[in-house]
Parts: sequence; structure tokens; C-alpha cells
Amino acid sequence: MSEPSGHSGRRRLRVVPTWRHGRERLYVCAGDGSDIAWYDRDAARINLLGDDHRDDVLEALGPFLTGPVAVGPPPVPTPAELARLSLHPDDDLAPNRPGEALLVALERDPGPQRRLRPDPRRRALEAEQTVGTALDRMDGAGWYALHSVPLPGGGRIHHLLIGPGGLFAVRTLYARRQRVTVNDPVLALGRRDPGPVLRGLRTDAARATYALTAEVRLVLVLVGPADLRITAAPRATRVLTDDDVPGLGRLGGVLKPGDVDGLHAMARDRRTWARV
Repeated sequence: MSEPSGHSGRRRLRVVPTWRHGRERLYVCAGDGSDIAWYDRDAARINLLGDDHRDDVLEALGPFLTGPVAVGPPPVPTPAELARLSLHPDDDLAPNRPGEALLVALERDPGPQRRLRPDPRRRALEAEQTVGTALDRMDGAGWYALHSVPLPGGGRIHHLLIGPGGLFAVRTLYARRQRVTVNDPVLALGRRDPGPVLRGLRTDAARATYALTAEVRLVLVLVGPADLRITAAPRATRVLTDDDVPGLGRLGGVLKPGDVDGLHAMARDRRTWARV
């Protein structure tokens, strides 16, 4: 924090460093504690809330400037930013952790602690956390990941990935040390009886497409399989292992940054999903 300006006749200002969404901002505060400007280092811009304080603000920020900067009023919020600002915290899905629904369920009912037959919810949670962590790492490359997106009727989308390569409903499946065979729409996992798993997952992706009015493609991620065999290529579906997930971040050419922000603002609103 800088010392107040010592020039007589000038406003006594303070510079307060803060971090917002991983980016540093330096706020310039008046004597009564109110903000009158802020410096965004990454954008190399000083945003003034009133032009009559311009000289005082520049003097206070002088020791912190590392190069040429733009100076002017704050940029007009985009529609996506306005939607985020008006969103009630209870309706915002963005803070959800990977496996949020399972975490809440296990906190309410931990279930018996068994070594030989562990609670299947904990294995499912491990899978969602493994994949969700990999998706969250794409944040700096223009992607957003939402977790445990609720659907009417008690269903949910494990992860919704939004970015330059489009929209993906990502479903995770714990398959540690098991053989998996995919014969669209049937999936066989270990010794379990094969079932039409992909058919139900495509329905969830179709519901997401309806809610967001944009195509949402399905991705099934198998966590830790011993072997994966695809005997019939799944229709409109990617089947990956957890090691393949980072490759999704290299996809592009589908959505522009403004479209990504707009779809993320819509998808993070819980009310968007109430009508599907």
C-alpha cells in the first residue's frame, strides 16, 4: 500500500492492491475510503470514475506503473458481464466444485465405511474430481467448465465445457483397472452386464442443446481403464480416457470469445436449466 500523497492542495489518496479472478488490480481510494479509480496491470489501463481526479490518480499510481497505459472511464459492461452481475448467488453454478452433488450427498450421509466394498459414490466422486480438475486447468486458454449442472427430475450433467471448440456435455465413468467395450449404444464395463449407456447420455446432451439454444456435443470420459475397445464408433460422441482430456483444450474454430462469454453467462444461471 502506498503512502498518502504529501502535496498540499491535492487529494490524499491510497493505493490498495487486490486480486480478482486471478488478476491483480490496484484500487485508488479517497480519504473516505471510496474508490475513484483502478489500475488493471494485465490490460495496461487506468479506469477513472471521475475525470476531475485524473492528475491525482496518475501521481498516486506513478510508482506502480511498468509502462505505457491507457487512461479513461471504465469500459461499458458486455451483456455477459451484466448478466453475471445481476445473477443471485444462489442461482450461480460457477462456484460448483467438481463432483459438487456427490460431495453434498456424502456430507449429509457418509454411509458405512467398508474396505472390501467401498461406497460407489466415492469412486464416482474420484472420477468427477479427476476429470473436473483437468477441465478447470483450461481456464487460461479461453475455456469455462461448469460442474454438477442440475437437470429437472434429479439428473445432472457432470461437467459442461464451453470454449473456442464449442460446447461439450462431459460425463465421467469410474473404470479403474477394468476392461471397457463400446458398441454403440451399448457399453460393457468389467463384469457388469452391457447396457445402452450412451442413449441416456445423448438425451442429456440434447436437453443441454435445448436449454442453451446451441449444439452441445457429448463426451464420455473413462477414468483409469485397463483396456478400451470401441467395436462400433459412437455416433456424435467422443469416448476418451482421463489422459486424453487436455486435448479438448486444443480444439477451436467454433465459437468466438464473445459467444463463449455469452453462453457461459447463460449456462451458469441455474434458472436456465429449469425449463428442460
